[in-house]
Amino acid sequence: MITAAVRSTTSGAARLQGNKATFATRKATTSSKSRSSTTTNTKTPTMMLTKLWRSVVGNGACRARHTLRAYNGTNKAAFSVASPDKVDVQIPVAVSPEVAKKHGFEVIKEEFVKEYGSNCVLYRHTGTGAELMSVHSADENKTFGAVFRTPVEDSTGVPHILEHSVLCGSRKYPIKEPFVELMKSSLNTFLNAFTYPDRTCYPVASCNTRDFYNLVDVYLDAVFYPRCAEKSNPENVKIFEQEGWHHELDSPDPSQLQYKGVVFNEMKGVYSSPDSVLGRVCQQALFPEITYGVDSGGDPRYITDLTYEQFCDFHSDFYHPSNTRFWFYGDDDPETRLEILSNYLKDFEANQAGVEKSRVLTQKKFTEPRTVTDYYAVSESEDPSQAGQQKAYVNVNWVLEDDVFDLETQLAFGFLDFILLGTSGSPLRKALIDSGLGEAVCGGGLEDELRQPTFSIGLKGVESSSEENLKKVETLVLETLESLAEKGFSDSSIEAALNTIEFSLRENNTGSFPRGLSLMLRSMQAWIYDKDPLEPLRWEDQ
Repeated sequence: MITAAVRSTTSGAARLQGNKATFATRKATTSSKSRSSTTTNTKTPTMMLTKLWRSVVGNGACRARHTLRAYNGTNKAAFSVASPDKVDVQIPVAVSPEVAKKHGFEVIKEEFVKEYGSNCVLYRHTGTGAELMSVHSADENKTFGAVFRTPVEDSTGVPHILEHSVLCGSRKYPIKEPFVELMKSSLNTFLNAFTYPDRTCYPVASCNTRDFYNLVDVYLDAVFYPRCAEKSNPENVKIFEQEGWHHELDSPDPSQLQYKGVVFNEMKGVYSSPDSVLGRVCQQALFPEITYGVDSGGDPRYITDLTYEQFCDFHSDFYHPSNTRFWFYGDDDPETRLEILSNYLKDFEANQAGVEKSRVLTQKKFTEPRTVTDYYAVSESEDPSQAGQQKAYVNVNWVLEDDVFDLETQLAFGFLDFILLGTSGSPLRKALIDSGLGEAVCGGGLEDELRQPTFSIGLKGVESSSEENLKKVETLVLETLESLAEKGFSDSSIEAALNTIEFSLRENNTGSFPRGLSLMLRSMQAWIYDKDPLEPLRWEDQ
């Protein structure tokens, strides 16, 4: 039996009509003390999800977690992670506290995570406060990552532009595009960077130890000593202009002056996608007062407001070891990891003010329903109004919790998400498709990658000639959840979900992602918010 205290949730419905999006949010307050508790309003969306959640928990489905979601500002990727309980080769032994101290680190905790056959040691650098998770595994595909909390207050896209720019030359590697050279000449199995709504990640991976350490050195020098942030050299502003935005004139006619830039052009493409616009409208409407209420990737309407001085200040504020979570994974020498980091961290002092500035705040609950309307672009050739068929996107959304899920709740909602939407026969998905109100399901279901998890579901291609037709989608979602909350799920459906998800976890098929990277991204779901970085990795005993 699970005891939960669900205080309040924020829910909503969003719809894109032609080139218009409407979003509504609701607040419902419930109080649940046990499986048989009552609430002030049994028809609230909060109660529906709570009862459904308990239905899963009560059937023992909290033994596995089905997917890990990550996205680099705009693109989502889903993949499962796991490892056998036993390994056949020797796992590297962690260094002693005395050796760690020699390199300027202290051991915070050490734990063997049996789900992945790995020994995990959490270190803190005594001089800067930087944290390191050193995962000792038999996997030859070694992974490194440096992760910074990078919350923003506007949609100029500064973390996204900085993510591109730091890989355009540094103190030790002053060439124009070291990232491109590494892609061509290294033995990497992964080389990229991700911009999240509240953090920026720089991961690399390689099976060759010498190549791996070279990649690590290039990335460390890039994030801490990039040419783009050196104001002393006026030439460096060109990197910002190239990756961010600049003016460009293709003809002598001044009226043809245009904005160009790598990130600017990329985000123009993103904002031309109705699905992308819908996702942003929903997220920003649910979190209007915090960093999730703006676009860290950059809105083309505001990217050109960013100045070079603001760009450099952002790097100075957030790209500091005190605001960094380092990750090592694989079969390489544990002490060498400490030595590599120490060579960079020794030149920095602690910056507690920057740490406080980087903390990700939470959104206060709404006191009443909200509706927000937004627009997306369509070309004249595909303008649905010309054919008398205005199509809409309708989404219903909830903020599920005030803070990061604890592991048990995360697992339960993961199963609930799979049962509701995971297959073509899942009840919520089937109800939406069979209704004939729209052309396809949209929304994505559970999203627990950010500090406050959300749940979103709806339909695209909804006939929007009348507001009543759009309202039907929201009503259908709420009534379906209410019915499922009253009836619950069958044992067979829960068992099928359990078998499918547990097999996925144990199979440990991470696709094109190295296993160490998938573990890092999952760990960051808690670690980046000052929670236990190992908790998201444990699922066997839940």
